[in-house]
Amino acid sequence: MTQDSPEFWAQSAQQFQQTLSESWTQALQSLQNIDLGSAGPALVTPQGKPPAIRFSPEKLQTLQQQYMKDAAGLLNESLHGKLQAQDKRFSAEAWANNPAASFAAAAYLLNARALMTLTDAVETDQKTRARIRFAVEQLSAAAAPSNFMAFNAEAQKMAIETQGESIAKGVTNLIHDLRQGHVSMTDESVFEVGKNVATTEGAVVFENELFQLIEYKPLTAKVYEKPFLLIPPCINKFYILDLQPENSVIRYLVAQGHRTFVVSWRNPDASLANKTWDNYVEDAAIKAIAVTQEITGANTINALGFCVGGTILGTALAVLAARGHKPVTSATFLTSLLDFSDTGILDVFIDESFVNYREQEMGQGGLMKGKDLSSTFSFLRPNDLVWNYVVGNYLKGETPPAFDLLYWNSDSTNLPGPFYAWYLRNTYLENKLVKPGAAVCCGEKVDLRRVDMPVYIYGSREDHIVPIGGAYASTQALPGKRRFVMGASGHIAGVINPPAKNKRSHWIRSDGKLPKSHAEWLAGATEYPGSWWTDWSQWLKAHAGKQVPAPKSYGKGKYKAIEAAPGRYVKAKA
Repeated sequence: MTQDSPEFWAQSAQQFQQTLSESWTQALQSLQNIDLGSAGPALVTPQGKPPAIRFSPEKLQTLQQQYMKDAAGLLNESLHGKLQAQDKRFSAEAWANNPAASFAAAAYLLNARALMTLTDAVETDQKTRARIRFAVEQLSAAAAPSNFMAFNAEAQKMAIETQGESIAKGVTNLIHDLRQGHVSMTDESVFEVGKNVATTEGAVVFENELFQLIEYKPLTAKVYEKPFLLIPPCINKFYILDLQPENSVIRYLVAQGHRTFVVSWRNPDASLANKTWDNYVEDAAIKAIAVTQEITGANTINALGFCVGGTILGTALAVLAARGHKPVTSATFLTSLLDFSDTGILDVFIDESFVNYREQEMGQGGLMKGKDLSSTFSFLRPNDLVWNYVVGNYLKGETPPAFDLLYWNSDSTNLPGPFYAWYLRNTYLENKLVKPGAAVCCGEKVDLRRVDMPVYIYGSREDHIVPIGGAYASTQALPGKRRFVMGASGHIAGVINPPAKNKRSHWIRSDGKLPKSHAEWLAGATEYPGSWWTDWSQWLKAHAGKQVPAPKSYGKGKYKAIEAAPGRYVKAKA
């Protein structure tokens, strides 16, 4: 029987289908036997047992029939040389020109899709299904043939063309990354904080053990009388808001005539291992508001909170309101959560056993390591933020291009254990901030109904850290006059979108209505090209007061310039 005979191909097809059938059975058994307990406290029930996994026989039969149909189609395409994997991991010409590699890629994609359909067919509660899906996504991403030199046709081609130089460079890159403790996403040697990132001119005018307060030099002859204070996330460094002059939120504010102040968080070490959420609210956010008032002489200021900084700001405003103080005229919340009903993929980690584990581990003291936090966020998008760089750096021997945003992303920060434990329980687990009086902070019962100033709320459409529904939920938690705007892209790229680049889009409802759900809001929203910054600038101008002569020096009275911006706190490594 020759390879040209119909019998040969019929027998080959039969053997192939038998192999795929066995693969299906093995995949099903693997999924049914998956040890969720081995993934740590996040994937077990409060009783400490992995949840039961069941399947509907009818669903399984339907899925298996579809799988066999797709497998037969794959075989037919391979026999006629028409295989083309629709995935950027396998898009290079080397994959298409190598029949074995292109078949491996197509078979991998078929099996990965089949596994995901299996996870959707699991009969269990929604949270367990989401956890299984997350685990399968991680396994599938790690198992891609592109991640292994033995199967990566593109990396093999480069090794041949460079006479092994790409392999040698890959080994050098691997050793370098092992020494620095994380996978390189960019050429970090190109950047230096204060030299070519975080370069907006200013000075540190106050500091305590938690933060430095930076005042920026005006770029206009007059400034608005109400100063502007930015509170960035303490889970990252502030210069995400001041990367390069052309994409700096801080420089944009200064150029618009706002007297701008920014909180630069200290990167915690063992000396801050006992700091709590109360400390970050009282001794940082509230203190920064008070110092900004003292330096400028303003009765009230405008404030912004970004990501966790928005949660801290919202809590601080509620604490101040409980004390009868309202020093903030308007507040801006960028991709922030106040209502933690919708936390997206991060919800897979959160339950009583996980939070209790963290409380026992570091609730009374200790540090949540920055590299662990960074790794967790990277694995939320494993193909884009992990394996893409493993392949490029180590298999191909490439040096990743210089990119300011990814340099910032790799510049991780620690968190004090007690702060982190309080945050997990009171927000992600029990969602207390939107339950009037449920959360107690700085000796006050938190009631967001008292935070009644005008607010500007921004959410990013593809945000995987603060889902757009979660960002929108703040419109229902706050009682003042609210404006909600949605931007395109994700958690960072959606925010850092300067008007001059004329990129992406944003959505606004002209009628100003804020229905209960984001889906209802979006149904009545209009898409506008370009950055949302211009809309925000117009809104902010209405709350900034009259214009007055710009100050000639930094600080005032006892608050004198300590050192030039960006200060030394931001330069400390985790």
